[in-house]
Amino acid sequence: MATLDVTASAPAPVPATVTPKAPRRERAPGSRLRRRNTLIGWTFILPNFIGFATLTLVPVVILLYLGFTSWNAFGAATFTGTDNFERLVRDTTFHTALKNTIYFAVMHIPLTLGASLGLALLLNRKMRGMAFFRTVAFFPYITSIVAIAVVWNMLFSPEAGVINQMLMAIGIDDPPGWTTSTTWAMPAIVIVATWRDMGYYMLLFLAGLQAIPSELYEAARVDGASAVQRFRNVTLPSLRPTTFFVTVMLTIASFKIFDLILVMTNGGPGTSTLVLSQYIYRKGFVENDFGYASAIAVVLFVICLGVTVLQFLANKRRDA
Repeated sequence: MATLDVTASAPAPVPATVTPKAPRRERAPGSRLRRRNTLIGWTFILPNFIGFATLTLVPVVILLYLGFTSWNAFGAATFTGTDNFERLVRDTTFHTALKNTIYFAVMHIPLTLGASLGLALLLNRKMRGMAFFRTVAFFPYITSIVAIAVVWNMLFSPEAGVINQMLMAIGIDDPPGWTTSTTWAMPAIVIVATWRDMGYYMLLFLAGLQAIPSELYEAARVDGASAVQRFRNVTLPSLRPTTFFVTVMLTIASFKIFDLILVMTNGGPGTSTLVLSQYIYRKGFVENDFGYASAIAVVLFVICLGVTVLQFLANKRRDA
């Protein structure tokens, strides 16, 4: 009897096909950490961007539109084209306010720049009670502007003020009338503004001075440089970025001066201290002429932007 060879007749086992696995995508090292850091960064700056867009960008766009309209805050604004800007050309009070604003800026910027730099140099040394003196120098900046105006108006009083009493004591028989004089009112405001602001800008210069490597001064001393030469050849060039920043901030702040003049002189005597910001306030919130006030604000915005751009270009050319 023949035997059945099962082994010979069975089909050969088919080897299982092995599907090649797709190469696993390798993540760049640190990608998850970068995404996390980016998300954290956006979390911090997004509220600021939203606030800027809501409270600054949108109002500025609306302001630009209102500059071409006639609007008294009630009802719809009427588009008037360039009538408001043509009116500016004929407005002598606007011309006076523009001149006063430039006058204030030209006096306030160099005075504050020099005073804050000098104060920073004076307080950038190791001595007992330095923290106290720095606090005293900064204190006017955080003091109420109303309190400052009241005290300085008392000091500037032509008859009973301490300043005129001191001037008469040293032999000046006809001291200035200060805030009651059309000639001296603006210089009086410049003095107060410089005194108030120099503490804040002193802090910026102090940060700049403390970032200068001490090796530069040691090398200058080894070369025999005097104190004046070290200041001119080491300190001033090293402070150039800080000086540029302070100058830009001072320029913008000077063209926007409002609160100090409002509480000290209210633009007087006459229109001797009337500046653009206060003229905008009068036209908008006193006379309800928001269209014309917006046109003046547009001009002020263009002036600040133009001066700032010129400063950036000058600084860029100097660094080239």
